[in-house]
Amino acid sequence: MNPILVNLWRGNAIESRHRGSVAVVRSDGQLILSMGDVLHHTFPRSAIKFLQAIPFVESGAIEHYALNDEHIALSCASHNGEGVHVDLVSDWLNLIGLDANDLECGATLPMHQATQFEMLGRGEGPTRVHHNCSGKHLGLLSSCLHHGDATKDYRLYSHSAQLRWFDVLDSMSGTRIMQQPWGYDGCGIPCVALPLQRIALAMARFSDGAGQSSQRIDAIARIQAAISKHPYLVAGAERLCTDLMQLLAPKVLVKVGAEGCYTACLPEQGIGIALKMDDGQDRGARVALGAVLHALGAIGDDIFAALEEYLSPALTNSRGDATGRAEASSEWQNVVVKEQLPLSF
Repeated sequence: MNPILVNLWRGNAIESRHRGSVAVVRSDGQLILSMGDVLHHTFPRSAIKFLQAIPFVESGAIEHYALNDEHIALSCASHNGEGVHVDLVSDWLNLIGLDANDLECGATLPMHQATQFEMLGRGEGPTRVHHNCSGKHLGLLSSCLHHGDATKDYRLYSHSAQLRWFDVLDSMSGTRIMQQPWGYDGCGIPCVALPLQRIALAMARFSDGAGQSSQRIDAIARIQAAISKHPYLVAGAERLCTDLMQLLAPKVLVKVGAEGCYTACLPEQGIGIALKMDDGQDRGARVALGAVLHALGAIGDDIFAALEEYLSPALTNSRGDATGRAEASSEWQNVVVKEQLPLSF
C-alpha cells in the first residue's frame, strides 16, 4: 500500500487522506528520492505533453508554417480555453490551412469556469477549439502535414503521428513502449502506461537532454524556452502550472496530468519528477508536488507561501469560513534525498 502523502483536516482532526507514489530521478538513471511503489505502471496522461511536443518541434513544421514560441507552448498545454488560448488555436488552424473539423479531439466547454459561463450566457455551446488538448492536436496535425501523412484518423494508435511520440518516449524512458499497456486518452489519442520511475527518467532527460541526439537536444531547449516565456498558454488563470512557472521557470518546469498525476523537471540539475495519487484527485497531487519540490530545495518558504492556495490550501465552507486545511503528511519528514543536490534558487 502506498504511503499517505497528504492529509485533509477538518477542525482539529484528519477527515481524509491521499495515498500516492513519487519518483525523483537524475538523467543518469539514479533514483534519488522515492515514496511508494515507483515500479507500478501509471498512465501519465497529459503530464507528458512536453515530451509529446518533441516530434512537432523536430519536424520542421514550425518554420514551414511560420509558427512561433507561442504555438510551441500551446502544443504542450492543457489550457483553460480562455480567449487567448482559443484565438491562438484559431490562428494556428488558419496558418496550416485546416479548420476545427480537422481536430479529432471532442467538442467541450472551456475548463475555465468564468469563460464557460460567458460562453453559455452568449448562447454558445461546446467546440473543439475549446478542448484543453487542442494545442497538442494541432502539433500532431502540423507534423502530419509537413511529413505528408494523412490527417484523417491521426488519433489512432497505429498512425505515424502517434508512433513518432512513442519513439521519443521509448528513447527517453528507456522502455519498449510498444510492449506497454495502453488505452485511449480523454482527448482521443492513445495513452501509454509506464513505471512511474521511467516517467521520471524521461522527464530528467528532458531536463538536460542526456543521451539524446543533437537535434533532440535543440528541440528540448526550444520547448523549454517557449513554455518558460509563455506559461500562461500552458494552462491559464488560477492554474498551478502557470502560477508556478511564472515564478520559477526555467529553473522549474511542471505539467499536470489527469487522475492525480504531475511531472516536473529541474533543467539545471538534470532532475525529473513524477507523482501519482492513488485516488486520482488533483487536490492531493498539488500538495504532494509542493512537498517534493520543497524536499529537494527547489522552492523556498517564500515561494511556498506565494503558492499556498495550491500547495497548502485552506478549506472553506459556503460562507467562506475556514473549516480546515490540506497539508503534506508526516511521511515527508522521513524523506531522504540520496544525494545532496547543488541547487541554486
